[in-house]
Amino acid sequence: MAEANDQNMIRVTIYGHEYTVKAVANADYISDVAAYVDERMRETELNLPGVQSATRIAMLAAMSITDELFTERRKRSQTLSQIEDRATAISHRVEEVLDSSFKD
Repeated sequence: MAEANDQNMIRVTIYGHEYTVKAVANADYISDVAAYVDERMRETELNLPGVQSATRIAMLAAMSITDELFTERRKRSQTLSQIEDRATAISHRVEEVLDSSFKD
């Protein structure tokens, strides 16, 4: 699905169209990203009634991918918050134990 040349240009195919991408990232990574976008566009097309334009399919696939991103960001934020809360609780508990040890 992708090929790279010496100029760090990567050719990918998304939804039947070839694109040349100049990328700083590794060619395999760009290929994987393009394959994921292609897959999501094809899944989106299957879930739509009748024939739809490629633009509409791309827009709906982009919204779906963005929803995944936002969901993962929300989960990450919640997880970090839980970790911070637990670290704070542990820190307070350690301080309590140390304070009580020095009082005895």
